[in-house]
Amino acid sequence: MHAVIETPGFQRDASGAGLSDDDVAAIVATISRDPKCGDVMEGTGGARKIRFAGRGKGKRGGYRVVTYFGGDDIPVFLLALFSKGDLDNLSKAARNELRNELAGIATDYRAFVRTRVTRLKRRTAR
Repeated sequence: MHAVIETPGFQRDASGAGLSDDDVAAIVATISRDPKCGDVMEGTGGARKIRFAGRGKGKRGGYRVVTYFGGDDIPVFLLALFSKGDLDNLSKAARNELRNELAGIATDYRAFVRTRVTRLKRRTAR
């Protein structure tokens, strides 16, 4: 199982789509088991799009979850959720924006963890 982080954007999207806590938990569990699931979205810098069935809709008419998996040493980030009825694919401008946002996410996360671990080591060494 891999760690998964729900971003505020994903949480807003899931809430707005009317997903229950159980629905979100099922999405998290699926991605946690296979962080590389879904299709890499061209032009996004590594974001993936995963299909999930909506209530009574099946995968084709269900939801799309946009994730980012930057390596085994960082969590999978749940970035967005949208209904296929609302949006089938991201526009080129949206993909470019996503690529820019993702450019440093893995590096920033690793730097944050290193800083946090260093602080914790200093505290326990006292």
